[in-house]
Amino acid sequence: MPSRHTSTIIMIEGALCIALAIVLSKINLFEMPQGGSVDFELVPLLLFTYRRGLKWGARAGALTGVVKILLGAYFYNIIQVVLDYPLAYAFVGLAAISPKIFGLILAAAGQIACSVISGVVFFAEYAPEGQSPLMYSLLYNTPVLGVKYILSGIAALILWKALDKALPVNN
Repeated sequence: MPSRHTSTIIMIEGALCIALAIVLSKINLFEMPQGGSVDFELVPLLLFTYRRGLKWGARAGALTGVVKILLGAYFYNIIQVVLDYPLAYAFVGLAAISPKIFGLILAAAGQIACSVISGVVFFAEYAPEGQSPLMYSLLYNTPVLGVKYILSGIAALILWKALDKALPVNN
């Protein structure tokens, strides 16, 4: 268990990564018509997760979701908000599972699952006539989040090697 001093350092590092994630979420490479975008917001969260592990990474992800809600996220109802924000972002913590690529796939799958469930339950009316809400939600959410995780994962893994040398984790 980390000391009180170490826990404080980890929380400060996490807060900085959350703030950077929020800033990066405002710089969209691509935006979908009914919400969702490709950006690099996950990079600082992934780096924090790689450095501090599943528990701290999941906490930082969930708090990022809460901050996004406070800054004006799309709100349909409380269950949708929890699915799309704190719960979905908490799955970034799974990236800490080794090997890094497998963990990244698990993190992406968790966030995609939250978005797909939210889409099926709360946004079924957007599905084109004749298409099941599940298929529509899968086709809408998977490519966007998949590309987001691929690009962010590549960037984070490249930066991780440099960061680990410059600022090794001292637990």
